Amino acid sequence: MVWLRKTALVLHLVRGLLTCAVLFPWLGMESRRRRIREWSRELLRICGVTVEISDSHGPPRGALVVANHISWLDIFVLNAWSPFRFVAKSEIRGWPVIGWLCVQTGTLFIERGKKRDAHRTLHHIADCLLQGDIVCVFPEGTTSDGVSVLPFHSNLLQAAISAGRPIQPVALRYLDKKTGRSTASPAYIDDLSLGDSLNNILRSPPIAARVLPGPEVHHGEGDRRALGVHCRGAIEALLEQDSAMHAEPPERKVGVFL
Repeated sequence: MVWLRKTALVLHLVRGLLTCAVLFPWLGMESRRRRIREWSRELLRICGVTVEISDSHGPPRGALVVANHISWLDIFVLNAWSPFRFVAKSEIRGWPVIGWLCVQTGTLFIERGKKRDAHRTLHHIADCLLQGDIVCVFPEGTTSDGVSVLPFHSNLLQAAISAGRPIQPVALRYLDKKTGRSTASPAYIDDLSLGDSLNNILRSPPIAARVLPGPEVHHGEGDRRALGVHCRGAIEALLEQDSAMHAEPPERKVGVFL
């Protein structure tokens, strides 16, 4: 029943708060990453989401991950693969409980629309990449229904160019686990509230979240706008290829399942 799963989610959230407050100050980076991965996988299990990864190897250290954005679940799906530092709008930092958790797990915040803050964030991301952190950005700037990929805002890609680090395009796709067809249940769009979005997910049939990493982009001194167009095209191609693969009989599909 939905209320039982909601209760489990609340308890799981409390567990995450206690872990961040009590254990994180004493843990090294790899131990934190392992706990973030485990916590994310359990949250997805409670939500009825299975993560399917076409490549179990995470991005190289110091890479900038560029992904399409469909749902608030995206962060946990990606963390279940390989925990990253995410870039999020500054408003999230003020959200009760969630904002504090984001701060504790290394989220980088940006005040959208402020050029000076964008420059500050770019330098911060570049520094993180040079230190070996993996940083993830959603260049669409908002969520979509998952059917198409919105135009990319390429400003933050400049951080990878400045740091001389590779970019890893990653496509995300949500499927009805039984039929293998795309599902809009996780989509967090329009005027949907977080509560309504959660209800849609919990009431839907089991969901498969596909993580589809593309080839790394070694850009040299490339132009960030051209780079954004290239990454968007790479993600669109990954989604098209995966859609074609899921049109085949289930026994021919391969992947790593979490």
